Amino acid sequence: MKGSHVFLCLFSVSCCSNLMPTAGNKIFHLGPCRVSMSMTEIRSGFTAIKANIQARDPIRTLSILSYPHSLHKVKSSDRCCITHHLFTFYVDKVFKHCKTEDSYVNRKISSIANSFLSVKRRLGQCHEQNKCTCGQESTEKFKQVLANYAGLNVTSAAIKSLGELDILLDWLEKSP
Repeated sequence: MKGSHVFLCLFSVSCCSNLMPTAGNKIFHLGPCRVSMSMTEIRSGFTAIKANIQARDPIRTLSILSYPHSLHKVKSSDRCCITHHLFTFYVDKVFKHCKTEDSYVNRKISSIANSFLSVKRRLGQCHEQNKCTCGQESTEKFKQVLANYAGLNVTSAAIKSLGELDILLDWLEKSP
């Protein structure tokens, strides 16, 4: 009986610690899902390489994320879904193809990718529990992002998407 009390106590502490942000983390309410992420760490990593990455983008007339209304006016009930899709997109497509000859830039990209992977996993858990539903509007918006990405070669699309990371971060922070 004593062991079960210890287990229950440890389990409770573990659950609470997953909900409480650590230093520098911010909790985002994405529909019914709550996700903690270190926006400061992600922003500082991106700021350190932004000029370098954007200078590598030869196509200035096209955008992956800001195609008319790609992320604008997403319903709060769809925020979890589209955020999950976008973080999966960045982890599975963008970061894999953003290698440079500059080791400093590569380390920063790797750090951002690790942060995204952590958030993707947490959103995936919410998605698996059917809390993260995908409406038609969010599905269409994400399809547009994928179409914009597919319109370029893999390396150019990855560099452009990474260069637009501030659009995604701003959207996340401005949302209710």
